[in-house]
Amino acid sequence: MSNCIKTSKYNIVTFLPVNLFEQFQEVANTYFLFLLILQLIPQISSLSWFTTIVPLVLVLTITAVKDATDDYFRHKSDNQVNNRQSQVLISGVLQEEQWMNVRVGDIIKLENNQFVAADLLLLSSSEPHGLCYIETAELDGETNMKVRQAIPITAELGSTSQLARFDGEVICEPPNNKLDKFGGTLYWKENKYPLSNQNMLLRGCILRNTEWCFGLVIFAGPDTKLMQNSGRTKFKRTSIDRLMNTLVLWIFGFLVCMGVILAIGNAIWEHEVGVCFQIYLPWDEGVHSAFFSGFLSFWSYIIILNTVVPISLYVSVEVIRLGHSYFINWDKKMYCAKRRTPAEARTTTLNEELGQVEYIFSDKTGTLTQNIMVFSKCSVNGHSYGDVQDMLGHKAELGERPEPVDFSFNPLADPRFQFWDPSLLEAVKLGDLHVHEFFRLLSLCHTVMSEEKSEGELFYKAQSPDEGALVTAARNFGFVFRSRTPKTITVQELGQAITYQLLAILDFNNIRKRMSVIVRSPEGKIRLYCKGADTILLERLHPLNQDLTSITTDHLNEYAGEGLRTLVLAYRDLEESYYKDWSERLHRAGSAPEAREDHLARLYDEVEHDMMLLGATAIEDKLQQGVPETIAILTLANIKIWVLTGDKQETAVNIGYSCKMLTDDMTEVFVVTGHTVLEVREELRKAREKMMDASRSVCNGFYQEKLSSKLTSVLEAIAGEYALVINGHSLAHALEADMEVEFLETACACKAVICCRVTPLQKAQVVELVKKYKKAVTLAIGDGANDVSMIKTAHIGVGISGQEGIQAVLASDYSFSQFKFLQRLLLVHGRWSYLRMCKFLCYFFYKNFAFTMVHFWFGFFCGFSAQTVYDQYFITLYNIVYTSLPVLAMGVFDQDVPEQRSMEYPKLYEPGQLNLLFNKREFFICIAQGIYTSILMFFIPYGVFADATRDDGAQLADYQSFAVTVATSLVIVVSVQIGLDTGFWTAINHFFIWGSLAAYFAILFTMHSDGLFRMFPNQFRFVGNAQNTLAQPTVWLTIALTAVVCIVPVVAFRFLKLDLKPELSDTVRYTQLVRKKQKTQHRCMRHAGRAGSRRSGYAFSHQEGFGELIMSGKNMRLSSLALSSFAPRPSASWIDTLRKKKGCEGSSASSPGGAADKTLRV
Repeated sequence: MSNCIKTSKYNIVTFLPVNLFEQFQEVANTYFLFLLILQLIPQISSLSWFTTIVPLVLVLTITAVKDATDDYFRHKSDNQVNNRQSQVLISGVLQEEQWMNVRVGDIIKLENNQFVAADLLLLSSSEPHGLCYIETAELDGETNMKVRQAIPITAELGSTSQLARFDGEVICEPPNNKLDKFGGTLYWKENKYPLSNQNMLLRGCILRNTEWCFGLVIFAGPDTKLMQNSGRTKFKRTSIDRLMNTLVLWIFGFLVCMGVILAIGNAIWEHEVGVCFQIYLPWDEGVHSAFFSGFLSFWSYIIILNTVVPISLYVSVEVIRLGHSYFINWDKKMYCAKRRTPAEARTTTLNEELGQVEYIFSDKTGTLTQNIMVFSKCSVNGHSYGDVQDMLGHKAELGERPEPVDFSFNPLADPRFQFWDPSLLEAVKLGDLHVHEFFRLLSLCHTVMSEEKSEGELFYKAQSPDEGALVTAARNFGFVFRSRTPKTITVQELGQAITYQLLAILDFNNIRKRMSVIVRSPEGKIRLYCKGADTILLERLHPLNQDLTSITTDHLNEYAGEGLRTLVLAYRDLEESYYKDWSERLHRAGSAPEAREDHLARLYDEVEHDMMLLGATAIEDKLQQGVPETIAILTLANIKIWVLTGDKQETAVNIGYSCKMLTDDMTEVFVVTGHTVLEVREELRKAREKMMDASRSVCNGFYQEKLSSKLTSVLEAIAGEYALVINGHSLAHALEADMEVEFLETACACKAVICCRVTPLQKAQVVELVKKYKKAVTLAIGDGANDVSMIKTAHIGVGISGQEGIQAVLASDYSFSQFKFLQRLLLVHGRWSYLRMCKFLCYFFYKNFAFTMVHFWFGFFCGFSAQTVYDQYFITLYNIVYTSLPVLAMGVFDQDVPEQRSMEYPKLYEPGQLNLLFNKREFFICIAQGIYTSILMFFIPYGVFADATRDDGAQLADYQSFAVTVATSLVIVVSVQIGLDTGFWTAINHFFIWGSLAAYFAILFTMHSDGLFRMFPNQFRFVGNAQNTLAQPTVWLTIALTAVVCIVPVVAFRFLKLDLKPELSDTVRYTQLVRKKQKTQHRCMRHAGRAGSRRSGYAFSHQEGFGELIMSGKNMRLSSLALSSFAPRPSASWIDTLRKKKGCEGSSASSPGGAADKTLRV
């Protein structure tokens, strides 16, 4: 098997055919290619081929360049990796080889800080006992060092001559993607040796703190675990994309219907009328009947009317999305100066969906919290330490924190560590045996690596922040972990160096939820030290511990109630004879060819019984800055937040209270902890019944909430606020096929959901469940490798670049460094992106139907001959030049309210969740407006031209003059329309709108100029037509009339809607405008007022405004109804109410508020 990897898709030969094949799998591209083929058939084409091929080639070229650029970087990355140098042992000599030439069975030498080239079996290293240290950030996102060890029989092979004679055979599992497991056996010298993950160096790891090592290649290239895990990320599409595909199919159906109507008209006209004019209007060659003429006419009209779905639509959408992505990347308010990390949009296809999120699934540790662990409290032998105390030894009140404990007695103490209870240090100094044993356990029972760069300057590398915090605590209290070898651990206990013989490590995993070490003290005593979750350890204690267990459990509950992460510590003394017997059985289990993990688990479970309780630790994982405020605001935006965490229930619940997900005002918090299917079902049923009963009692049985089509159950209309907390073992039952709907209905009726003790797979299953049944947009946010599956499953994945590496960021669609930025990402960037995309699509479909339907009406007046109204150059340039830039500017820059108001009024987010701004109804409204405009655009000039004359008395009506008039009217009307649609004007909007109008007239006069006619007489035959037509006052009056009749109804409708049924964004804009007017007038009045009267200035500037009204929530209730249900409002206008309020104030106090009100009414 070759070690060459390939992530690129193309090469020089295959790029063009493969890329074109991929692009023409898009329905739109195939559709336009089909139209181009039709236009090449002379009998049916009434347009030149370049009207379609120019935009099609432009789109294909832009996409191809983008794909080629992406693939170039993939090639560059592949070449960089494949051409890395590696030292391979060939014929007893180390030779430099490229990674791509490494083969399975080769022996490779690695040196410090080098990447591992393939999955290797570690044979030997420069460290004693075949030990080596690696960093696995590329695999699992963890930046801490891990230790790997060669099996003893090969650890002695330190020279190339010895390794050249190595002829062992490895039989192992097939290639798979399990990073933490490996099973195999080495057969050598007629013996067999078991192999595990601890003997493997995986591709992607980096060798650290090890001078050199040798490894045997087991898996290479695509078979390595790194490549096995690099499966393709799911392709994500937005709901607007899916809706657009449906609408395009509908439009195509509408296009076919129009083609059929006009074809039938052509056949009838040719049969009834055209046959009489064969002398003057003979049929084309090959046309022998009216029916066949109608058939050809159908295809001709398909070509002419194809602009209802212009190819520029797809290009414009991608440009707008790219612009929105850059806005996210450039947002300084989402930049973390501490970590120098900006926000990053890692995809450009999901921006508008950020404005439609209904469910957020969040990890806890590192996402809501900082993942910087601090040893906060502990319980030792029934005594709790860690409460902050005042000078008299009493528990200090909040805000009365004294000086921290002084650790100056310990030269090896970590100066960054702080503890506030001096009694624990006193117990250490007084020689309390339980406290000594407590910290001895913390200094021995771990997998931390120690690095001493200079005398007394220790640096710990821990696999988890929890473990590092515990070892650091032991270090400061005098039990300093100094160093380790594979068989020993050296600890400096209160200044005295003691080396313990390390007999066994019973490592932690998600099933065991505990870790143990077995050590032999210098006195020869064998002792097992264990630390783990309370739910696991407390049931493994000796019966003599009952009283101490009761006290410690109370302490654990107290710690968990404060949101602290807890562990229980215990030990057990082992007899020499028992240990020898157990050790032999452990060795045999490790060598078992099958079910090795099960055998080892049983032996671990056997020895970890009848332990003596030492105490418990409590570690604080502080909330990130701004988390409670962010969750509160997102909740007001009707976004439901579910926390999926591996932490214990008490800790997760209290973090829920800390971050305001759970509040004391909630009606009830349901806790599901059942261990069987029946128990879980019953607990979920009781929760639903309580919610229904409460809802019925509140409503007195008479009120029934009107459910929208998205609600699957009456539960979602319940009164009151509820929360659901469910444990991992209960969730496993709840996610089964026959119960998942019950669980989902119960959970979705709750304001907050917390899932505790969940696995990475369960996180993804919960997200998938909501996606499957709710049809709502989901967002998953996390910071660790265990969140990757959840991030990839959700519609939108957000990675936080935190303490757990970059694995979550690499799998995400968006990334930033703090949870609080999620508020701005959704409420500002997401809402604006959704608003802009919806306005863009509405306008785009409107302008193209207004443009295209004129051909349809003209067909009834030209004998259905597929004659176009406009000249072919106008048809080509309409979507590319005349109307493309204004709508792009609106799609990129538009906003309804400023960003501050978006954050202040979370209810503004609801239209996106309810998909109100662009849906099938809005689409048909746009189409209706476009058709209405096209009718006026055709029939008003047609009616005028029927009898109009020039200034010299000549007939005004001719085909080219009519075409210029209609085209000019169209460009002016759609330009005015986009001016009305634009809510936020920038210099770019002005330049693009008025610049496009200017470009239209410049190109129009140029195409009808004498110079172009002389250069291309066959193409530009109508010299001076535009100049002559637009010189007639009648034409300009016609254009003005058309524009007024098209625009005035739209303006009137919008004014009526604003007055009778304003949306929340209208209300916010109005209040903002009133405030702005008031501030201006206040400033003027202060300048004109009496210089000596400070009191009047104070009273004047603090007159009653809209603050009370907004804070009262009255406007929120009205706006909420408007946004969520669009129920009819009372006839009294909301804006009138505001005006009356201000008018009353103005009349009673003659305040400038009244003036502001009068100004606004004008």
